[in-house]
Amino acid sequence: MSIRTDAGTRPASTPAAGAPATLRGAVAAEWTKLSSVRSTWWTALAGLLVMAASAGQLAIYAANANTNDDPADDPGIVTVGSVLIDSVELTQFVVLAIGLLAITAEFTSGTIRTTLQCTPSRGRVLLAKAVVTGAVTFALGLLLGGVGALVARPVLGEWGSAPAAETIGDIVAVAVYLALIGVFALGLGAALRSAVLTITVLLATLMIVPLSLQNPDIDVLNRIADALPGVAGGHFLAGDTEPYPSLVGLLLLAGWAGAALLLGRVALRRRDA
Repeated sequence: MSIRTDAGTRPASTPAAGAPATLRGAVAAEWTKLSSVRSTWWTALAGLLVMAASAGQLAIYAANANTNDDPADDPGIVTVGSVLIDSVELTQFVVLAIGLLAITAEFTSGTIRTTLQCTPSRGRVLLAKAVVTGAVTFALGLLLGGVGALVARPVLGEWGSAPAAETIGDIVAVAVYLALIGVFALGLGAALRSAVLTITVLLATLMIVPLSLQNPDIDVLNRIADALPGVAGGHFLAGDTEPYPSLVGLLLLAGWAGAALLLGRVALRRRDA
C-alpha cells in the first residue's frame, strides 16, 4: 500500500519526517486536532444546554404528575439518576457528533491525507481517534451527568431522591454509555465518510429501527431490538435484570462500538483517502 503525495508515491511503511510513528504520538496529534477546532467546544456547550433543558423538563413532568388531580399518573418519589438516564435519550445525539466529526470532517476537508502521511498505519490512526473520542466523550458525560443532577434535584423537590452513591454511579454509567456511543459513531463515520449519512444511520440504529421492532410487541422482534446498541445501552443504564443483566447490555454496546471500529478500519484500508 502506498500514499499519494504531491511529490510522488511513498511506501506506507515509511512515515513522514517528524511523524507521530507511535500510538502515543498519534493520540497526541488527534487530541490537538479535536481540541483546536471550535465545533468540538460548541458541540460540548450544546450538549450541556440540551442536558440541562431535558433534565429540568423531565423533573417538572414528574413533580407535576404527583400534584395533579389524576392519581393514575403519579410516579411517586423518583431518583435523580432516573431523570438523567431519560435525558440521555435526546442528549446523546448531540454528543455523538463529536465522534463522527472527528473523522468525517477530515474526509470533507481533505486533511485525512495529511493525517495518513504522518501516521501511515490506518489501524493506528483509527485507534488513536477512538482513544481521544472515548476519553473526551467520557469526560463530557461526567460533566453532563453532574449538570443534569444539579438541575433535576431542586426541580423535583419533595418528589425527588438523590442517594449519593447511586447518583454518582448513574453519572458514571451515563459517561460510559456516551463514550461507547461516541466511539460507535467514529467507527461508522470512518466507514461511511459522510457526516449526513452517518447521522442517518445512527438515528436509524439507535432509535427508529428499535422502536419499529418493539411497537408490534412480538417476542422475536423484541429480542432483535434488545440486541441493538441503543436498547442494550438503555438496559445497561437502567440496571435492568430482564431480558438480560445490565452487564450484558454494556458488553453488547461495547461489541457494537468495536464492530464499528473494525468496519471503519477495513474501509480505510480498502479505499484511498
